Amino acid sequence: QVQLVESGGGLVQVGGSLRLSCAASGRTFSSYAMGSMAWFRQAPGKEREFVAGITWSGGSTRYADSVKGRFTISRDNAKNTVYLYMHVLKPEDTAVYYCTADSVLRATIETQWATYDYWGQGTQVTVSS
Repeated sequence: QVQLVESGGGLVQVGGSLRLSCAASGRTFSSYAMGSMAWFRQAPGKEREFVAGITWSGGSTRYADSVKGRFTISRDNAKNTVYLYMHVLKPEDTAVYYCTADSVLRATIETQWATYDYWGQGTQVTVSS
């Protein structure tokens, strides 16, 4: 089992930055080669969508087109933490952001939410204009 806890959300103005953190406990990063970690988001009335993902080793990342060039995902296996650095935030980035983990090692970072086994409770990000 893996427990994920997100933090770092909040209210920010257009063009601002935030850093989200996802702390994992249970089956820790360094002791077991798991699948990818990812961030998804869900805005009111919209489907949950993939934002960014990173492999267990941290060697590969993948981003949604809507955040490419503005967001950066990274991980620190020694701290059992995944980060999402968000810059040049836009009102359309407003959503609840979820951290998630795939328990299966795969050849690619999956973008379908149903692939992922473990989810955090989410953290709200609101971008005001």
